[in-house]
Amino acid sequence: MSSLLRTPLYETPRRLGARMVEFAGFEMPVQYSSILEEHAAVRQRAGLFDVSHMGQIELEGPAAIATAEHLLTRPVASLASGRVRYGLLCNPAGAVIDDVPLSRLAPDALLLCVNAANIEKDWRWVASHSPPEAGARNRSDETGLLALQGPLAESVLARVAPPPATTLGRWAFTRTQVAGRPALVSRTGYTGSDGFEIYTASADLVVVFESLLAEGQPLGLIPVGLGARDTLRLEAAMPLYGHELDETTSPLEAGLGRYVKLARGGFIGAEAIARRHAAGERVALVGFELLVPGVARAEYAVAHGGRTVGRVTSGGPSPTLGKSIGLAYVPPDLAAVGTPLEILIRGRACPARVVETPFVQTRAEPPETGG
Repeated sequence: MSSLLRTPLYETPRRLGARMVEFAGFEMPVQYSSILEEHAAVRQRAGLFDVSHMGQIELEGPAAIATAEHLLTRPVASLASGRVRYGLLCNPAGAVIDDVPLSRLAPDALLLCVNAANIEKDWRWVASHSPPEAGARNRSDETGLLALQGPLAESVLARVAPPPATTLGRWAFTRTQVAGRPALVSRTGYTGSDGFEIYTASADLVVVFESLLAEGQPLGLIPVGLGARDTLRLEAAMPLYGHELDETTSPLEAGLGRYVKLARGGFIGAEAIARRHAAGERVALVGFELLVPGVARAEYAVAHGGRTVGRVTSGGPSPTLGKSIGLAYVPPDLAAVGTPLEILIRGRACPARVVETPFVQTRAEPPETGG
């Protein structure tokens, strides 16, 4: 794995005995102890993730807001400084280039957090649609990012950061210090549990991670790898680019219509999304649960009445529920809760049914939809 990229924290998980794997071109920890233990820690206490493989793109200047309004499916001008808004970058065909949280750093400054596998693609897309006055910069290499997630995350953070960080509302951020190092702390995350994401300079990442881990250990904080990150986000029915989202899929097909403000128009892909919607969506993303033992993996076929009708995008056992769950694309007329399906697992048609999502209800709130 020597040709893979590494985050600034790379040596720390190795020292802690984590099992390392390739993900999005990076060598990352998939687990430190066990996925089940790490998953339970985030749902019951707190877990700490290195997510520095994610990318950060900044827009700063007199054209920054107008540029973002053109790129994103959500309004940007109405977003207050100190707030975060979830939106999508779409191509002219109305399909998803990436899904991104957008933070308004100042009246003329924004930060987009992009998926690790899409950093270069997203950067080229943003740069090619940004005038010089938008001040586009790729800050991925100089920025570290940690996720502190779980019901005790606030108590852990309070041990290393002053109150402005710990008293944040959901989808808000502040500039502060964590473990004595400058940081941007947002009350956001990708697990379905309450928690924080902590942006630091790459050079400060190890100090901040190890300080959080040491101070949080008495409260049950443990380091968490990508394995539990995936089971947690699946329980919360959060989309993963390359699975639920790609450059052929409309955000409306993915059930993300509340994050697409078609009425305002003006963003790339708006007209195509409207046309696709008027013609009728091809598929709909649904959550399902297996009714028999088994594990539904991505790309397994989905059937109804003995006829193949769709495919699984993400699936696996839910540690919280003790059953197998998944997300799948099916025809819209099969998307109603309770609809019977079959998941084809190694040639066997396993009964399943469409269920409401998120699969697990937590205290974390979905991205706000105002503006």
